[in-house]
Amino acid sequence: MNWLNTNYILRAGVLSVLLLLPGLISATCKADTIINSYKDDSLRFIIKDDSIITFRTGDSIFTIIRADSVLPVTPKQVKHSRYDNRIHRFRSHWERIIPTHSKIQYAGNMGLLSFGTGWDYGKHNQWETDILLGFIPKYSSKKAKVTMTLKQNYMPWSINIGKGFSTEPLTCGLYVNTVFGDQFWVNEPERYPKGYYGFSSKVRFHVFMGQRLTYDIDPQRRFLAKSVTFFYEISTCDLYVISAVNNSYLRPRDYLSLSFGLKFQWL
Repeated sequence: MNWLNTNYILRAGVLSVLLLLPGLISATCKADTIINSYKDDSLRFIIKDDSIITFRTGDSIFTIIRADSVLPVTPKQVKHSRYDNRIHRFRSHWERIIPTHSKIQYAGNMGLLSFGTGWDYGKHNQWETDILLGFIPKYSSKKAKVTMTLKQNYMPWSINIGKGFSTEPLTCGLYVNTVFGDQFWVNEPERYPKGYYGFSSKVRFHVFMGQRLTYDIDPQRRFLAKSVTFFYEISTCDLYVISAVNNSYLRPRDYLSLSFGLKFQWL
């Protein structure tokens, strides 16, 4: 009797497997939807109890069988406290003061060489503000000098010329610079008659215009800089303009200055 029961159970098991095998094969081989690429938490599935999902470990391909629908995830609305909002504003304001680029400039009445940093802003980053420190060798004076320059740049438009290159056909702006040292002054010292000079030897105001050529470094090859820009500028200052107006014999080379520089875009 026990042998009969065992034989009966084996026959029933084999019969059940044979009946279920066609359904399993069709369920794992017939794919209603195939998604080849996805990100974590990027999809939400609405699946019935009889749906089957097959997934290959280490691969980004999986198959959904008899799924009702596949919908994008709807982000949950998180209500932030007043403290969270204040911290967010605090951090975003501090992030704005992080410099976005650095510059090296040769000549320009701000020193033989000037080094500094600055910020890009505007809808198309058409505005720049720079702070630079310059170095003037002593030449015939007793010691070298240091200058500081605050510079405002404006680029009306940029043209893409292909292969990672772009150009700004017009740049313009103004800057003010000063020389550190006791021998320079803003107001005339008392040792001079009133109005003898009529100008400051310590502070100069400049205007300039020029052009730029930018190379955008391939993202796969970037190490520090995002792009490198070569530029040149033609500038003059308030004192030179007054001299040119009052002295007709002066030539453009006497009151115009040519300078060159490099800009390294970090952010």
